[in-house]
Amino acid sequence: MPNIASLVGTAALVGDLARANMLMALMDGMAMTASELARVANITPQTASAHLARLTEAGLLAMEKQGRHRYHRLASPEVAKMLESIMTVAAGAEPSAPARRVVPGPRDQAMRYARTCYDHLAGSLAVRLSDSMVSRKLLTLSGDQAELSGNGARFLLGLGIDLDTEALQAAQRKGGRAFCRPCLDWSERRPHLAGAVGALLCSHSLSQGWLRRIPGSRAVSLTPTGKAAFENAFGIIP
Repeated sequence: MPNIASLVGTAALVGDLARANMLMALMDGMAMTASELARVANITPQTASAHLARLTEAGLLAMEKQGRHRYHRLASPEVAKMLESIMTVAAGAEPSAPARRVVPGPRDQAMRYARTCYDHLAGSLAVRLSDSMVSRKLLTLSGDQAELSGNGARFLLGLGIDLDTEALQAAQRKGGRAFCRPCLDWSERRPHLAGAVGALLCSHSLSQGWLRRIPGSRAVSLTPTGKAAFENAFGIIP
């Protein structure tokens, strides 16, 4: 169990504005260079390198070298989960006038509707997909636990997502990753599907052209093909 000193150290690393901006830029699961992250944080490349070294040493980031370039990414899904949880708490703590309705999560409508949370889908669309699977007894979400039924596995196979693959096994082995788990949605305040199964559903939706990444954002848009696919498979009318 982490001691108080390590808790304080991690909190201090995330609490710096420049480092927080860099961490948030990596929440879509993609890797970025130090120069790209420096622009995101509006700091010099030298300062960014110092910040990245501290984040990597603390285990929050991982660095990969390819040719002359060094790419930085979040070290694990658990780091993304921690950041998403902090955002959930922070959104609820924002001050507001007594008569004003608090709208949690991002103000950008596209981000609220559908976005990537590290490597799985988040936003209202993700919550609706999970709700559909739960109502049809394909999936159970309870507290911190999630369970995919046999019918759920067959349902995903019908979509073209084979759970008996090396890709899934490799995803699970990475850091002892869960097969599937609930993730509290930052904007909806309700769970969506995460874990290795959630990651496969997200990557499959992107590869099939059901979802399209919005450049410069974690938001993804639903394509006409995706609208038809999700309506047919999940009974969702966007």
